[in-house]
Amino acid sequence: GTWKFDEYCYKKYGKIWGLYDGQQPVLAITDPEIIKIVLVKECYSIFTNHRSFGPVGFMKKAISVSEDEEWKRLRTLLSPTFTSGKLKEMFPIIGQYGDTLVKNLRREEEKGKHVNMKDILGAYSMDVITGTSFGVNVDSLNNPQDPFVQNTKKILKQSVNFFKKFVTSVKKNRLDSNQKVNFDAAFMTRVDFLQLMMNTQNSKGKESQKALSDLEMAAQTVIFIFAGYEATSTSISFIMYELATHPDVQKKLQDEIDRVLPNKAPVTYDALMGMEYLDMVVNETLRLYPIANRLERVSKKDVEINGMFIPKGTIVMIPIYPLHRDPEFSKKNKGSIDPYIYMPFGNGPRNCLGMRFALISMKLAVISVLQNFTLHPCEETQIPPKLSRQPILQPEKPIILK
Repeated sequence: GTWKFDEYCYKKYGKIWGLYDGQQPVLAITDPEIIKIVLVKECYSIFTNHRSFGPVGFMKKAISVSEDEEWKRLRTLLSPTFTSGKLKEMFPIIGQYGDTLVKNLRREEEKGKHVNMKDILGAYSMDVITGTSFGVNVDSLNNPQDPFVQNTKKILKQSVNFFKKFVTSVKKNRLDSNQKVNFDAAFMTRVDFLQLMMNTQNSKGKESQKALSDLEMAAQTVIFIFAGYEATSTSISFIMYELATHPDVQKKLQDEIDRVLPNKAPVTYDALMGMEYLDMVVNETLRLYPIANRLERVSKKDVEINGMFIPKGTIVMIPIYPLHRDPEFSKKNKGSIDPYIYMPFGNGPRNCLGMRFALISMKLAVISVLQNFTLHPCEETQIPPKLSRQPILQPEKPIILK
């Protein structure tokens, strides 16, 4: 996998090395000062865009692949969707799926079965996505034939037509309801991601040409589903593995949860955000297992940085995995986290837009599980987990716990 190759190059060549990906020149950098210049200081002028992978149909409208002014427009329109205020409003929706997660785990426990964490947590992540994106309650673990469940699992195989039609259908149903109720009063206050995107299509948005088109909404939906389902469920699986194999850490975290939420009190947004040790556990797991193990930007013109010449068209690549695992950087980060070394969600203006949402989803799952269970490794648990060769960092075999 790329993570293994990057680790090898980092140990052999040091802070900077170059390679060709086919005919494409790639410059790998691990110097925090240069990383800051690329991701932040010169983001808008030189290093705005990600690598282009050629024609991708309507998905070229997704924020993760859009470029320059179009990316700025999308980022401006979508950022209000992920404010702390909106996430706090959305929290009760996420919370109900924490309860479903516990019920599903309880069912497996009663059967005396060891648990495939990806199956259980993948279902949790999908339920959170469908609930917060569209206000749809799927219960994916117990309804595997649901078309949303099936198409989400096939998303890497380009099953995107379903989502284009689904977004159009949900939008039409909501707009049709406008004939029965006042749209502004009933729907503008609705809190799910599709509605928040639809709200840009009001008269003011259209007049200013800032409204999202239906295809743009569909593209953002596919990106959100992919990131939320695959990346989030994998990250939570790694967290559960680390807790099961570090019982002292698990006990300390359970103590914090019980102190903040005595007698299995329902999880609140403020309680979750105030748990310091939980934050440490999640951050440390994301350091060890950064799902996106590379960040890439493309140089829009010839530039010299710290005496190093970077030609136009060069891909500047930041290898997250070896950076996070470097013992020297870990020592430096003990007092405070260097944001140009620790980057599980990227950094700068093009960082992960859904970072706060992902963290809330992960933390809620951890709290819900540890309020009700203690995790243990079993004979099927691979210790340490062997990582796959897939582009997204994930275990080669499913994480199985009891």
